[in-house]
Amino acid sequence: MVDLTKPVPLSILVLGGTGFIGIPQIDYALARGHRVTVFNRGSKSDLPAEVEVLIGDRAVNDYVALKDRVWDVCIDTPTRVPHWVRDAAAVLRGQVAQYIFVSTTSVYASDVAVGQAECAPRLQYTGTDAYGMTAAQMAANMLLYGEMKALCEDEVMKHFPNRATIIRPGLIVGPGDATDRFTYWPVRVKAGGKMLVPPLQDPLQFIDVRDLAEWTIRLAERRSKGAEIFNAKGPDYVLTVEALLNCIRDVTQSEAVFCEASIEFLTAHNVRYWSDLPVWLPSVGKFAGAHRRSNAAAIAAGLTYRALAETVRDTLAWWVQEITRNPRGLKSGLSAEREAAVLILLAAFT
Repeated sequence: MVDLTKPVPLSILVLGGTGFIGIPQIDYALARGHRVTVFNRGSKSDLPAEVEVLIGDRAVNDYVALKDRVWDVCIDTPTRVPHWVRDAAAVLRGQVAQYIFVSTTSVYASDVAVGQAECAPRLQYTGTDAYGMTAAQMAANMLLYGEMKALCEDEVMKHFPNRATIIRPGLIVGPGDATDRFTYWPVRVKAGGKMLVPPLQDPLQFIDVRDLAEWTIRLAERRSKGAEIFNAKGPDYVLTVEALLNCIRDVTQSEAVFCEASIEFLTAHNVRYWSDLPVWLPSVGKFAGAHRRSNAAAIAAGLTYRALAETVRDTLAWWVQEITRNPRGLKSGLSAEREAAVLILLAAFT
């Protein structure tokens, strides 16, 4: 059980604060009695009334609104380019007692080994002028995502060496996830019928956005000293593809039939991991350890996980609201036509 005892109120600065992770962070912080300030371009006006909004644009190094202000904690979630950390630090050094940076497990140089902890080697950027890269350029070249996040971490450690907390989540799921990677599975299982699935015993790791957001606030409440780094992946047991699908089937009361395909079959028929069959990565070869990273340090530091069934139910409820407001198809996963064609091939193969 998470300790919900109200902590000593903190003043928390959230850089961004209007996205997938920021909104539940703010809601939880307010529920815990903290004072919250967000700093962004003013693109979202429906934040809770208690939230102080400061306007500035990090893309043009506009931090004027932050000058001469002091906070207990700064939470930096959206940053993908290192000069954003460097430029924010130029203003915030001496003004925040703790800097929490949400990074990613994509900073790691390899996913081959199983059970790797936070000390595993990271990617090294070998290009030119990393600090000249804009957020727009980064968005257009996501192949550099891990390298740029690693450089962002370096900037955090450089400017806040005794006050830095770096959180490295993997896939973040739950209500509001615009990628639809996790969402594909509840939606597809609920639809029923025969469905193509990857090897059922392959492991999976991900984290509900609310678990990540709430733990971030509780880390701030610990008022830790020094530098900390955590892999924020879940759950706290070995979750398999089969266990996920069975949970979804139970929640949705679906009669879906899982048609398991081998890695060899999927590769031969160009069914792609992560996109055609989202969340899943092959449990051998270069991805053998991708869904088997150690989360022991995070759990020891208070990371907890809600029941998988709750994530499934709430994601489906969000999806119904989403397509009611904005009718659209899923951004991830096989189309019905492609899946049907591959299932015919699988039946012949087996």
